[in-house]
Amino acid sequence: MNTSDPLLNTFTTLENFGHSLKAPSYRIQPQKADEIYEAFQLAKKQGLTVSTRGGGRSYNDAALNGGGIILDMSAMNQIVEWDPATGVVRCEPGVTLQKLWEKVLPDGWWPPVVSGTMFTTLGGCLSANIHGKNNFRMGPIGEHVIEFTAVLPTGAEVTCSPKKNGDLFYSMISGLGMLGVFTSITLQMKKMYSGLIEVHAWPTHTMKEHLSLIEQNAPGYDYIVGWLDTMTVGHGQIHAANYLHEGDDPNPQKTMQLESQNLPSRLFGVMPKSLLHYFMTPFVNNLGWWGVNTAKYIASLRKHTFRQPHAAFHFLLDYVPDWERAVGPGGLIQYQSFLPKETALQAWTEMLTLAKKQGYPSYLGVTKRHRPDKFLLTHAVDGFSLALDFKVTNRNRATLHKILQEYDRIVIANGGRFYFAKNSETSAETARAFLGEETIVKYKKLKKRCDPNNLLESDLYRRVFGE
Repeated sequence: MNTSDPLLNTFTTLENFGHSLKAPSYRIQPQKADEIYEAFQLAKKQGLTVSTRGGGRSYNDAALNGGGIILDMSAMNQIVEWDPATGVVRCEPGVTLQKLWEKVLPDGWWPPVVSGTMFTTLGGCLSANIHGKNNFRMGPIGEHVIEFTAVLPTGAEVTCSPKKNGDLFYSMISGLGMLGVFTSITLQMKKMYSGLIEVHAWPTHTMKEHLSLIEQNAPGYDYIVGWLDTMTVGHGQIHAANYLHEGDDPNPQKTMQLESQNLPSRLFGVMPKSLLHYFMTPFVNNLGWWGVNTAKYIASLRKHTFRQPHAAFHFLLDYVPDWERAVGPGGLIQYQSFLPKETALQAWTEMLTLAKKQGYPSYLGVTKRHRPDKFLLTHAVDGFSLALDFKVTNRNRATLHKILQEYDRIVIANGGRFYFAKNSETSAETARAFLGEETIVKYKKLKKRCDPNNLLESDLYRRVFGE
């Protein structure tokens, strides 16, 4: 291989968001669609593979490509068209959710589906087909895409919508970036009448009560999400929220302005939040996190209702910059499973009890309500999801891997599914079990059509779909 091409001058080691995985790659930053195809031609000539990377917020190896080329899409970050009359926006794939909501909210709109962090890019959001706290009502982000354009490794440029190139539309959205590279994305925003959202919070005492209350209350709200103390395997809290109707906010012009939304950079107006993760580190152990969870549960015992800015409600992961570094040099793994409402309680009780007995409990559990969707590599079920964070060390890595493999077995046995933006331990065998052979065959046929030379690969693709 000849690496004298100037495009291959930047060789760097990249990490996943949890800092538990890393891979060296050639990093190329295209600024227009023509440069994406140039990178494909270069990869073919040099015998390399190509993958894309946006904000680098995936917890696993979705945006890693060891020894290959990474297309850093962050420079293609322009909002090309915005119509405040209709709420339709056209963006380049490197536009972050932050840039999007900051553009549309002052005009009375909000993205219909957002992740827990505002630093994900739209290209990454479509590749993983992200879900939010309103999945049970609004589905994943793909259901709000009017159309997109993409460059295929063959050089072809395609435009896709639910009715035009529908097979590619429902496959590239959720397709992990392995069929082509998004170059523009047109989305429908959600109309807002306030920059505030009304939140109702109440405690739960057992996991059975927790799941039951989420299911019962979801139909009455626009959003619902739960926090679960996974160390007690039961205590928790639910937050459910509704948009304000027209006239509910006495001063919507003010609350929809950016200064009413942005998360403060200092704690109590004094300490820079960028320093907080250093102070969190001593508590990221079994005893310390038991104390944190206990204090949080006691504080949640009073039912209450309050109004909160959209950004503060949605982007909890952005409250403390670099919070994930608090776990230490080994990083963290997030494991998220999706289970039917009929089996979730049994499966998660078994899973959480197993990790607790092994001495490696999850330090955080987040629950959501879900419904099925039509996308090819869908993770959704008529049920719930539970996201779990695990601290990784040299001492526990092998044991943690075994625990998560056992989790996979339990989830599959209970009709569950997985989300490819999170789990880093999913095997090809597990992927076949929950996706089904028919889905994998269809995906592989589309890949052969769009990428006949197998130029698009990532560490995740090789792990989950490798022969």
